[in-house]
Amino acid sequence: MNDDFTIGLDLGGTQVRAALVRAGKVLARTAARTDISGPEEVMRQFGALVAEVSRAADSAPVRAIGMCAPGPLDTVSGVIDHIPTLPGWEQFPLRDRLSELFDLPAIVENDGIAAAFGEWQYGAARGLDHMVYVTVSTGIGGGVVVDGRLMHGARGMGGHVGHFTLVAEGPVCSCGRVGCFEAVAAGTAFGKRVRATASGNPASYLGRMAEHETLEGRHAVEGARAGDAACLALVAEEADWLGSGFASLLHLYSPQMIVMGGGVSAAFDLLEPGIRARVRRDAMAPFREVPVVPASLGDDAGLVGVADLAIIRQRASNTLRRPACSEFSGMP
Repeated sequence: MNDDFTIGLDLGGTQVRAALVRAGKVLARTAARTDISGPEEVMRQFGALVAEVSRAADSAPVRAIGMCAPGPLDTVSGVIDHIPTLPGWEQFPLRDRLSELFDLPAIVENDGIAAAFGEWQYGAARGLDHMVYVTVSTGIGGGVVVDGRLMHGARGMGGHVGHFTLVAEGPVCSCGRVGCFEAVAAGTAFGKRVRATASGNPASYLGRMAEHETLEGRHAVEGARAGDAACLALVAEEADWLGSGFASLLHLYSPQMIVMGGGVSAAFDLLEPGIRARVRRDAMAPFREVPVVPASLGDDAGLVGVADLAIIRQRASNTLRRPACSEFSGMP
């Protein structure tokens, strides 16, 4: 177990987050709404966030910094290819900018892979040699551990588990393809089905709610917990799509466990029976009883994972340049 302080950062389409981490524990964290003006504005946000959480280190040195971000992201070069939810980041040299900004060894990692690492080292999949992590939120991402090793693939782009074709004729995915797992099972797709149901029956529970706010999947979850039949049906449909995708992932990677994270996993207790039923129906016999469990680190998984990866890689490369990020007070 390492006792060094590290910083984990998360670049999201809605929020930017920072955490001070030691030995897999989040000691301080903060967040802000993502500035969509462009990458330089967001880097200024991260400067302020890191200054805030670093105070919890109480003048002890912070050894490395890591950021997880959506992709496609080339983690070998540290350059973002593009982010569908954040225009203006094309070919942005994220790792080099982080290192320059904080004068520390820096890494960048796909957010799904970082979260997979966090859950593998400190969460629900701790001690396993084979696991798949799936985050179900605005989109679907994830990461894979095979034979006791975190899978990266060429350019660090392995584990895009939301982008295999699940239905031949289906909705267009954020990646531009038709019928991806993400396109039919992500929180965005779930929300679209919720709004369509409300529109078709204005007098229903969801229809009445739609008069006052924009509906999302969480509204169907709330209705399902209250026993509304239409909401229960929507949750069952979402579970069925997830189970179908998970069955394919079982065949692809043969994990000992699938860990589900992301915002939609807040309804795991409602989704689990339907997920399990579909997996038992679609998976080949050796895979049918592989457990599907909720992430235990919640939305800290990526922050913990990328912070831990940062210190591991810093030690391996012995590239420490300055030991005192805790003294950092803002943008240079």
